[in-house]
Amino acid sequence: MERAAPGGIGPVHVPFGHIVANEKWRGSELAQGMQGKIKLVFEDDLTPVDFYLSSRSCILFVTEAELVAGNSYRKRLVRVRNSSNLQGIVIVEKTQMSEQYFSAMQKFTVLDLGMVLLPVASQMEASCLIIQLVQEQVKEPSSNPFLRNKRAQISEPSLLRTVQQISGVGKVKAPLLLQKFPSIQQLSNASVRDLEPVVGQAAAQQIHTFFTQPR
Repeated sequence: MERAAPGGIGPVHVPFGHIVANEKWRGSELAQGMQGKIKLVFEDDLTPVDFYLSSRSCILFVTEAELVAGNSYRKRLVRVRNSSNLQGIVIVEKTQMSEQYFSAMQKFTVLDLGMVLLPVASQMEASCLIIQLVQEQVKEPSSNPFLRNKRAQISEPSLLRTVQQISGVGKVKAPLLLQKFPSIQQLSNASVRDLEPVVGQAAAQQIHTFFTQPR
């Protein structure tokens, strides 16, 4: 197997239908949730990446403890975001303990870095989500679910989950917004007047505030 370059930002060969996992996850609840449903290959020296879905797309998993501890996770995100070799998606463990820190991470990840952010309640839920992402790639192997040259545009299921996390949106209004504004970039640039016909005045103001308030 082709190994990652020192520091983890390098090519990794991922067999079709497999996931290459960082050795640190061996025996974890996250890895156990995927075993038997998809083939895992563990490798050393994958930092800052936690899981490779393909040779060019990867998962960065931020645990509850990391989110509560501070902003050290940001360095990992920035390294992948700045890599010309990788397209990353971020999964974060959003729990009752870490929820108060989620908003700041969401703004940093989605708005500042233009990366996909998907919250989960537990490692077991994260394992189900990762399997789903792999299955999406298998169904459409010719398409890249992490469009690097259009950073704000991502695969529809992932984009939908991201937009649902914006205050005032939720599961009902998110699909309506994406019909009108098919990327995070377009949505963030929309004025209250642009948003009102889609979601109403109150939600339009909340969305506009989310994207324009100081971070």
